[in-house]
Amino acid sequence: MSDNHISRRRLLGTAGAAGATGLVLGAAGGAAGYAAAADAPPTPLTAVGATSAAFHGTHQAGITDPQQSHGHLVAFDLRPGAGRREAAALMRRWSELASRLMAGEPTGEDDTGVALDAGPSSLTVTFGFGRTFFDRTSLTAARPVQLDPLPAFSADRLDAGRSEGDLWVQIGADDALVAFHALRTLQKAAGDAARVRWQMNGFNRSPGATAKPMTARNLMGQVDGTGNPQPSEPDFRQRVFVPADTEHAWMAQGSYAVVRRIRMLLDDWEKLPLDRQERVIGRRKSDGAPLTGGTETTEPDLDAAGPDGRPVIAADAHARISAPEQNGGAAMLRRPFSFHDGMRADGTPDAGLLFVCWQADPLRGFVPVQRKLDRGDALSPFIRHEASGLFAVPGGPGKGEYVGQALLEG
Repeated sequence: MSDNHISRRRLLGTAGAAGATGLVLGAAGGAAGYAAAADAPPTPLTAVGATSAAFHGTHQAGITDPQQSHGHLVAFDLRPGAGRREAAALMRRWSELASRLMAGEPTGEDDTGVALDAGPSSLTVTFGFGRTFFDRTSLTAARPVQLDPLPAFSADRLDAGRSEGDLWVQIGADDALVAFHALRTLQKAAGDAARVRWQMNGFNRSPGATAKPMTARNLMGQVDGTGNPQPSEPDFRQRVFVPADTEHAWMAQGSYAVVRRIRMLLDDWEKLPLDRQERVIGRRKSDGAPLTGGTETTEPDLDAAGPDGRPVIAADAHARISAPEQNGGAAMLRRPFSFHDGMRADGTPDAGLLFVCWQADPLRGFVPVQRKLDRGDALSPFIRHEASGLFAVPGGPGKGEYVGQALLEG
């Protein structure tokens, strides 16, 4: 490999010491420019730049990794005439590029240099297949029933042009330029095989912005993600990942992603007094604790009643309706980004949540919860579901493999 190809990693220097944060998951990389001499003294990166995730492994990156501060969600459709062979070549090409990008390495002679001064910055790249992908590649026999279309919900206002897609890519990083570099690299590499169907850009709080790690807040100011299943729970893997003995072996250790663009009606929400906002959610806005007391991680007491005899957590509160115990144990791992796409023609902000949730089976995860929310969630008047997608995300590739190889070459 040429000096140009290794310069971003060679100059990592003492950045390994930053791994004391506990966030380093794989090979780290750094940068000081292509012009640096091979024997130049190492230049340390900050903790944010030095952290990295592994591309190869049992599961794809970007599912259980900590949420990053910048994200891009993009769907592609295969071009007319492109089929299984072209899709396999594209996934092989994308996987090689993603492996380099996540390690903080330049991607070749045509690398744009956008991320030259940064390390991997916790970059993750995740690939998935939509329902229509299997028709276009003559692989309908390999399509899991879990990819059947999601049911219609009464609150949906879906834009078909910003929904679904043959291929889906999720990009997350703690540096905006690193995330854009990955996005641009993969878009260009699609070449004649696929074209962009839709793209959405999101953000979260930056690492280090709070005194200690905290659950993220959404644009309504609410702590968002408290009820996520935790890796320490004994049934975490069976809720999030497809078992090894699944009917379609190519999906073993994979997961299903439901993606939704949810616009928040912030002007209406912000007119509500604090106590009304908290009743809608069923949690304190200050720290995410349930209205029945405790801390953010305290289980809500859904049987508790106030002095007036009414439930402390209202019957239509979002926290009550979405609780797993209210949905037959249905749970999903939520890993969203916020978005703000400017102002709408009526002067209201085009902003909200790029909702991404992960589960072993969306028919047992997302669907039952959303059906119940659709019937009586107090939050519903303040949100609009404007785009939707469902994607099968295979397990992680082994060394020398590409994502989806077992499907496309099986």
